[in-house]
Amino acid sequence: MQFAHDTVESLEFAVDLGNTDPAASRSGTDELATLEQLADFLADYPFSGRIDGDELERLDVLRARDEVRLVWTRDRDTAALQVNAMLAEARALPYLARHDASDWHLHATTPDAPLGERLRVEASLALMDVIRMDEMQRLRSCEAYDCAGLILDLSRNGSKRFCSARCGSRMNMIAFRKRKGNGADAGAAG
Repeated sequence: MQFAHDTVESLEFAVDLGNTDPAASRSGTDELATLEQLADFLADYPFSGRIDGDELERLDVLRARDEVRLVWTRDRDTAALQVNAMLAEARALPYLARHDASDWHLHATTPDAPLGERLRVEASLALMDVIRMDEMQRLRSCEAYDCAGLILDLSRNGSKRFCSARCGSRMNMIAFRKRKGNGADAGAAG
């Protein structure tokens, strides 16, 4: 699947943001529980525009995280309605921008818009491409029984099942132990 570079960047960010949720994070805790954690998280991403660094902003980023996680798990038609609602709420007006090291890409809010709003809108713009191209199957949740991690599957065959190698290895080990246990029981019965 071939998406525009800014779409891929926004989708990858959406996955990383969504996977800070306690049900999806490696730590099992909310990885955006403090202002310091939010600042550390954002340091890995070249966001232009306003960043307030206060509690209201952190709460709005958590709202963005929750909304992105919700869209990720919806069917195409429901996702489209939610994306439209997020764009309408922000009064989004798409425009091309080029700044810092980034080539031309889409923005739809002003640089002084609140961070959470910009995150919702950027994710919505990327999700619009996914919906328009009928590629919602590329957005999934981890198949590990105890993980709610988000997956962006850009592989050719669309077969990614786990959010991380850790979840994949853990589930493979569980399956192996189950097979080994079943094999031992069957051998003892014969």
